[in-house]
Amino acid sequence: MPKTVNCAPILKALADETRWQIVRELLDEPLTVTELTKRVKATQYNVSKHVRILREAGIVSTRKEGKHVRCSVEDAFRLKMTQKKDQLDLGCCTFRF
Repeated sequence: MPKTVNCAPILKALADETRWQIVRELLDEPLTVTELTKRVKATQYNVSKHVRILREAGIVSTRKEGKHVRCSVEDAFRLKMTQKKDQLDLGCCTFRF
């Protein structure tokens, strides 16, 4: 019997355009919340909220660096991306962007 994958938390987390934008930025390199704020043109409060949702879905990890929080894409999520970073295969569905 094939292994079932619960895609709902990931799909819910990626349903917001700002969160998609955060993930795209983090696929290139780890960034602090402050750096993400500038890149996605959102308030620090909103970026922090979006990062928390992405972290809870297992897409992003965070670590404290002094006063800053550095964010990066989880290795398990990165493995679901194609080399060109233009396709995401969750097992239940595939996204091209």
